[in-house]
Formats: sequence, structure tokens, C-alpha cells
Amino acid sequence: MASTIQVRVDDDLKVKSDALFKDLGTDTTTAIRMFLTQALAVNGFPFEIKRANVSPYDALTEQEILDKLEKAREHAGQGMYKDPAEISRDMRAKYGL
Repeated sequence: MASTIQVRVDDDLKVKSDALFKDLGTDTTTAIRMFLTQALAVNGFPFEIKRANVSPYDALTEQEILDKLEKAREHAGQGMYKDPAEISRDMRAKYGL
């Protein structure tokens, strides 16, 4: 028995993906089937998922950035900072590097 999956997508996305998959020698239905098969094979998404290269400071105003810099200077003046070697050790331990 086979099941049906219905997905609503923007018309432009469908047209472009249909053209891409046709160019690759397949169709959108087969590409989706391949995606699901690979997801099961790797026990997750079959590709890396990450945010675009967006700076965490893009959403901050200039004044907000200046305020954060001032607070960092205050913390440093109070001895509230970590040695770079300590940070490196922490990251290696945390991420198995």
C-alpha cells in the first residue's frame, strides 16, 4: 500500500524546483521520495541546516552596539573576563575538538 503526501508550496517555488529536478533527470515527486529515504538512512535531515551568514549584530542599532561595548569595558575593568587559553580549553572540552 502507498500513502499520499500533499504539500502546499508557492507557485514560483514549484515551477523552479520542477525545472531543477527535470534538469537533474528526475521529477519533484521522486526528489521528495529521495529526501525521505535519505532522512531515514541518516536518521535526520540529509543535509546541514544552518542560518545564513547573518551577523548577530545586524539587528542592533549603533547605540545598542556602543552600549554593549561600554558594558564589556566595565566588565573588563572589574576583572570579569576569561583568558583566551581558558576559553579555548572550554570549547575543546564542550565540542570535543
